[in-house]
Amino acid sequence: MDSIQLHDKTFVPYLSEQEIHDAVVRLANQINLDYQGKDLVFLSVLNGSFMFTADLMKHIQLPCEISFMKVSSYQGTESMGRVDELIGLNSPIAGKHVILLEDIVDTGVTIDKIIKLLELNGPESIEVCAILYKKEAHIGTNVPKYFGFEIPNKFVVGYGLDYDQHGR
Repeated sequence: MDSIQLHDKTFVPYLSEQEIHDAVVRLANQINLDYQGKDLVFLSVLNGSFMFTADLMKHIQLPCEISFMKVSSYQGTESMGRVDELIGLNSPIAGKHVILLEDIVDTGVTIDKIIKLLELNGPESIEVCAILYKKEAHIGTNVPKYFGFEIPNKFVVGYGLDYDQHGR
């Protein structure tokens, strides 16, 4: 595929399927090492992280729980810096190690707000794992401990990331 047209924008491939697969396996292997013997909950932020979460969990070899939270901070191609919690936690996280799974961390404002909400539930620790990280756009306080790729501050789609709900 040379390009894809979504609404008023044209997108070209940035990462190959193999590159994404290799990054997911690398992330899973590191998490498997870091969380041996710990009470672990993965919290997947929907909708964008659904593909990343599914692929990552195929390689996690630890006893764990998975829960989902749906939030929104984008309107079109712009991060709005707000959190609209649409679906909350399904699993208690008090005393547990939480890994927040995201498709992308750019400004970090959304992640910061989610983490503040999660901290009210008393987890042992919270870390962020994202397939993509826009370091140059990051203004938040929480940097992902685990990320697959650092990318430039450009809008991207695919592998769960969308443009107004299209192109996932």
